[in-house]
Amino acid sequence: MILINLLPHREAARKRRREQFFSVLAASVLMGALVAGAIYLWLGAQISDQRQTNDYLQSEITKLESEIKEISTLQAEIAGLKARQQAVENLQGDRNLPVHLLNELVSQLPDGVYLSSMKQDDRVVTLQGTAQSNERVSELLRNLGTVSPWLTKPELVEITAGSVALTPRDQRRVANFTMRIGLRRPTDADKPAPAPATPAAVPATKG
Repeated sequence: MILINLLPHREAARKRRREQFFSVLAASVLMGALVAGAIYLWLGAQISDQRQTNDYLQSEITKLESEIKEISTLQAEIAGLKARQQAVENLQGDRNLPVHLLNELVSQLPDGVYLSSMKQDDRVVTLQGTAQSNERVSELLRNLGTVSPWLTKPELVEITAGSVALTPRDQRRVANFTMRIGLRRPTDADKPAPAPATPAAVPATKG
């Protein structure tokens, strides 16, 4: 027996396909919304965590900056205290420098050399005197530059020829000189002295 379907089957098939399409579309939209919502929530949580981390790091940076300022202040105070301590030590040491200077000049002054004046400017002493000859001046330079632990860097400034009247008829030729020397503090004297430079030769006397 042959059955003939007289219903509009094509229209019914199209309707079923359309319903399936909308169902799939709705499910896709819902799934996309769920995924987008999950991603949004995850990103929000990540941003919140990052903000908390940034806030924590900023607070720690502020603490470190405050501590660094305190350390800088302490370092400045320590440097100031060390400078004052060094100044006090230098003053205490400088009180004895004239004694050391005179002792050294007495012990290192060769025979035939006489000092007429002595002037100190900080740690530089200018000496003026008279010597029997240029050789005596050279000997004094060598002594002050290589033997003395308290005197350093002797420098001949000037030497001129002169004469001294021992008696009305006895005139002796002498060398009038000016030289500079440096003073070493006790703290400097405790340090190894640098290799002494060879004293410069005494220039020819001026007439």
